[in-house]
Amino acid sequence: MKGFVFSKYTPGKGKSPFEKLFDLFMELLHYTSGDAAEALNWLTQLDREHRLTDKDYGIGDFIEDLKQQGYIKENEQDGAYKVTAKTEQTIRKRSLDEIFGKLKKTKQGNHLTFRSGQGDEMNPETRPYEFGDALDAIDYTGSLKNAFINNGVEQLSLKQDDLEIHEMDFKTQTSTVLMIDISHSMILYGEDRITPAKKVAMALSELITTRYPKDTLDIVVFGNDAWQIEMKDLPYLEVGPYHTNTVAGLELAMDILRRRKNPNKQIFMITDGKPTCLKIGNKYYKNSFGIDSKILNKTLNLAGQLRRLKIPVITFMIANDPYLQAFVRNFTEVNNGKAFYSSLDGLGQFIFEDYERNKRKRVR
Repeated sequence: MKGFVFSKYTPGKGKSPFEKLFDLFMELLHYTSGDAAEALNWLTQLDREHRLTDKDYGIGDFIEDLKQQGYIKENEQDGAYKVTAKTEQTIRKRSLDEIFGKLKKTKQGNHLTFRSGQGDEMNPETRPYEFGDALDAIDYTGSLKNAFINNGVEQLSLKQDDLEIHEMDFKTQTSTVLMIDISHSMILYGEDRITPAKKVAMALSELITTRYPKDTLDIVVFGNDAWQIEMKDLPYLEVGPYHTNTVAGLELAMDILRRRKNPNKQIFMITDGKPTCLKIGNKYYKNSFGIDSKILNKTLNLAGQLRRLKIPVITFMIANDPYLQAFVRNFTEVNNGKAFYSSLDGLGQFIFEDYERNKRKRVR
């Protein structure tokens, strides 16, 4: 009898030379904010130090394969390399697999409510047919069984009273605004917080557009000001020399959600600090030292407005300073929202689970 055969584990075994370099190249693109030339430069340096390639397949061969497969294109004027739309989509898909692919699959998570009726998803429970019910929801097996019971086997007669209908579950629709803090503190003190935030944003956008196409996701970035970006812009997002104008981000998010017709609305806010900036007229009011009462009051007023509009703000705090967390607790209490104090590694799982949980709970 042959038992288990063990062999030496070799990382990346079974992958082609292109696939091995491609994995590393895609990861480097996160850190270079989508700059293909810089990522290839870094890859060349890593190859020189760690001998990633051999005489049969070099970085030059890899670049040619990238061009032939449509991942990068070369500028005819200056010869600079840029990523293509295919690469942007691949980055989002890989982020989705990396962040959400490790979670256990469950029967929940498809935004089902606990109400039955003329909805989208058929469930096993049945009820008697009523005038106006959709014919494609008829439970034919149960209906024929009723006909045999009521009228006998020898003479089949199917009447309206014999018909049974499958109950239908509604699928909710949700409009989400994802706010990303791009103030300078997101890269301070030697800790890169913006790259994990971008990865989560790309994973969430890919999740919604592929699994929940009826939902909407808008992305807002905020520093001294706030502005909306497209999903395709996420790989190129960079931190700027900005303060944190949380008010501007919330106001823009409110304006976006006001135009959305879905009854279920929410804001996800990824930040690492307190608000430190307001725009009053054409001037900026800034204070990075402690929590400024003028900025705080304006921020809390918006939290209250969002509460009255029944728009919860789910804050994902990626800093562990006690006084910063105290601000988040205060903000969350006024808004009646939620706050998660997450490490960078756990950020994606928090957002995924809360997104799905909110969808199941809000319409009970």
